[in-house]
Amino acid sequence: MKRVEGVTRSVRELLEKKKYAIDFYQRDYKWGTKEVDELITDLTERFLDDYQPAHPRTQVEKYGHYFLGSVILSSKDSGTFIVDGQQRLTTLTLLLVHLHNLQVDRDVKVPIGNLIYSEKFGNKSFNIRVQMGLDDTTQDERYPVMNALFNETTFDASGQPESVQNIAARYGDILELFPKDLSGDALPYFIDWLTENVHLVEITASNDEDAYSIFETMNDRGLRLTPTDMLKGYLLANITDPKQRATANTLWRNRIQELNRSSQDDNKEADADAIKTWLRSQYAQHIRERKVAAKPQDFDKIGTEFHRWVKDNDDTLGLQHSDDFRRFIERDFDFYTQQYLTLQKAARELVPGLEHVLYNARHRFTQQFMLLLAPLKPDDSADTIRLKQRLVARYIDILLTRRIWNFRAIDYSTLQYNVFLTIKAIRGLAPTELAQTLHALLKQQEAEGTTFNNDRLRLHTQNRHAIHRTLARITDYVGTQSGDQTRYLEYVRDGKNSFEVEHIWANHFERHTDEFEHEVDFSEHRNRIGGLVLLPKSFNASYGDKTYEEKLPHYFRHNLLVASLNEKNYENNPGFMGFKNRSGLPFRHMPSFKKKDIEERTALYQQLAALIWNPDDLLAEVKA
Repeated sequence: MKRVEGVTRSVRELLEKKKYAIDFYQRDYKWGTKEVDELITDLTERFLDDYQPAHPRTQVEKYGHYFLGSVILSSKDSGTFIVDGQQRLTTLTLLLVHLHNLQVDRDVKVPIGNLIYSEKFGNKSFNIRVQMGLDDTTQDERYPVMNALFNETTFDASGQPESVQNIAARYGDILELFPKDLSGDALPYFIDWLTENVHLVEITASNDEDAYSIFETMNDRGLRLTPTDMLKGYLLANITDPKQRATANTLWRNRIQELNRSSQDDNKEADADAIKTWLRSQYAQHIRERKVAAKPQDFDKIGTEFHRWVKDNDDTLGLQHSDDFRRFIERDFDFYTQQYLTLQKAARELVPGLEHVLYNARHRFTQQFMLLLAPLKPDDSADTIRLKQRLVARYIDILLTRRIWNFRAIDYSTLQYNVFLTIKAIRGLAPTELAQTLHALLKQQEAEGTTFNNDRLRLHTQNRHAIHRTLARITDYVGTQSGDQTRYLEYVRDGKNSFEVEHIWANHFERHTDEFEHEVDFSEHRNRIGGLVLLPKSFNASYGDKTYEEKLPHYFRHNLLVASLNEKNYENNPGFMGFKNRSGLPFRHMPSFKKKDIEERTALYQQLAALIWNPDDLLAEVKA
């Protein structure tokens, strides 16, 4: 093996004015929402351990550091190639693009553009590219999507290579998941910390053969025990009866295999995720405070070293004798991981009675499983289990949608403490008490002003995904209440047959100068929730730029919410008219669509939202 060098680099040192290539034959960029969520959560939580608003920016130099693993590079005549680490480096670049875009209109900017791209003779090239041929003259397949994201322009990823589709989707995740409280005064502090205090080990070999040899050695030599393996070993070692130990071992092994098979995103930690979710839902009593030098507590330790936490808390868990350890596997582990599997399925497809689990999953709310497991007991009947899950899922659905409606964040970091407190409040509750507790929590939310009274909800870059999912629910509700079959999955699917958020007004300010003097006022009204509908992507492509009067005749054939703008929808339509009359909602056809019509339509959507996300439905479930 020839020269191999390893050195610790900050993010800035690794990316600034550097060019990296990825051979076209390497695997695609495959990270999913879960991996992006975990990365952002780890980074922001570590930053918030030290950050104080009163600090001068120079204090960031003394903040703690974060290690992001290693990257393996091959240095060749044609450039430096990434052999291992493209998933992290690509995601880091996407995060930097978002941070760059957040600074566009700020007076104080942290310069990070040269960590993302470089420019030569007027041509821009991004610092990580796929090498498509023997030289670098061939167009990088990533360039169009990266250029669109960097310039905040639209990009249609349908039909594109997998990496390109994933890049577009993961950037959308970052828009949703990056904590909104770090987008304000804390932003330059976070950028300084990310670029200077986050480190990776750069391992560079002088040729591909040595680089891949290093990669194989680091990944294939020996099988390290996972936390799941270590927990299993500890529990089984304390079961003294050989037959009982063998039975428990078989149950454990089969369930772990089932958990890992159930993962649809190549998640190598699916079993660990299930165990952490179970333990946090049932046993976490404390969580780390958000202040400097605060120590990790139960909730945090379970997330990082659950095998050690169980061993250190055997008294709390009642693990004293052999039968206790056997019961912990055969009753508790078996029960909660089986429920976890059921909920995973409900998060992927519409399961009758658990529809709200899917709705929450589509909002990328990854913490819902902890809440859904919290009130369950191993001796609950099947009906009681399903009722409890339904109550909690509906509560989460209302909580999230109200926050979205009021421009409140729903990302992991923002809601983690709320989730923890709610877990403790509902742990082990019977259905009626559970419904009353959740209802009271939502009433408290109302007292804090988080309801559907906000008539200024509008579409913007960071809430596009959330608005799409909210419109999908409203659109589907009008349809199902009118007697149609649910079309929710159709409204939220991806691909060429997907539905998109359609502005009823095309982006032509000059058509509306009779009502608006300034384009910014026009844009604000155009993006309001009442001026938005869901329509097939193909319709948007063909009709999106036309006037309202030109589009109106075509609205009738898509879904009842948009069809309600057309007078034909009120003729020979008993299902819809029955819903209109029962609900008393002020639906009416609109031959023209002016400023006052957007405001009227917004009020209609507000009333629909209050019906769909009604806390009293929790009490109705248990007839309390």
